[in-house]
Amino acid sequence: MDRLANTIRPYAWGSTTAIPHLLGTEPTGEPQAEMWMGAHPGAPSRTDRGTLVEVIDAAPEKELGAASVAKFGPHLPFLLKLLAAGAPLSLQVHPDLEQARQGYEDEERRGIPVDAPHRNYKDANHKPELICALTEFDGLCGFRDPLRAADLLDALGVDSLKPYVDLLHAHPEDAALREVLTAILTADPEEMAHTVTEAAAACDRLGGAHAPYADIAHHYPGDPGVIAAMLLNHVRLQPGEALFLGAGVPHAYLNGLGVEIMANSDNVLRCGLTPKHVDVPELLRIVRFEAGDPGVLRPEATPDGEEVYDTPIDEFRLSRYVLPAGGTTHDLTRSTPQILLCTAGSVRAGEHELSPGESVFVPAGEKAEVSGAGTLFRATVVA
Repeated sequence: MDRLANTIRPYAWGSTTAIPHLLGTEPTGEPQAEMWMGAHPGAPSRTDRGTLVEVIDAAPEKELGAASVAKFGPHLPFLLKLLAAGAPLSLQVHPDLEQARQGYEDEERRGIPVDAPHRNYKDANHKPELICALTEFDGLCGFRDPLRAADLLDALGVDSLKPYVDLLHAHPEDAALREVLTAILTADPEEMAHTVTEAAAACDRLGGAHAPYADIAHHYPGDPGVIAAMLLNHVRLQPGEALFLGAGVPHAYLNGLGVEIMANSDNVLRCGLTPKHVDVPELLRIVRFEAGDPGVLRPEATPDGEEVYDTPIDEFRLSRYVLPAGGTTHDLTRSTPQILLCTAGSVRAGEHELSPGESVFVPAGEKAEVSGAGTLFRATVVA
């Protein structure tokens, strides 16, 4: 197996302390938002044999296994991250596989450069993802019941929000949610900025269920995404709890440190809380206007001590081992590729001693025995 050297991305929303604290390093004062583990061409992990992209390209079936290559192609189909949000991320959705293929082919046909700021589809893949909290973790996930959203907006006492409140009482629910989100994102920018300012002041005054939106407005003053965010469920994960985010589900991470895994894609349609491009017509094509519970996941334990986060897709499978001092050695050998990440304590993986934030890549079929006293996350595929 290969010890990984991983890139930390300094996005503006990143925490300045969470990843350094986990790694046991001194903060630099700059945001450290994500540490990437995998073979994404934007920031591939490095090994003694070259980048993980180069290692896999040299011998795909040897590194990934025949079953994974047959199912997903000669590339690692997932990207594993440490994610540290110190401020809200953009409100966003991801396409399903067919939508991604159609969107990518359309933009390619129209000759839009892949790095153009108004480009929506960087690739032809979908981007389901899972976030597992390492600390208390706040996020927004999926539409809340329209009547609850109406009550939340109505309590602000902002006259310009009254039409949205009335629309949210209409039926059917999906049409009501679509009409309100469309109205928010297509409103006159100056008028909406004034509405957001009034709403933010009311959220700050009311506190309670409104408090998260006051904080969002502090980071994104005047942004229509502040009002759009109030249509969504607010979720606070405890350490070890997770959220699965499928295609079309609007979401945003607000604060906290977690382990994130996703299909290897860059496709994002933004709804707000961002200075970046918002393509409203395409967004409305992708969003699933379905209200419901966000569905907090807790791991399911297996007899051998593995705790699995069950999801409905095959590009990734995330699990963890909480290893007690003096416990037994676990054989994690598998016919698919794996990345093992230590997040607490000290774990021995093969010949490698892993401290928090350290990781290894395990080629398909490679012997993988782990022991120690700590927490180890295991990322692989279902093939």
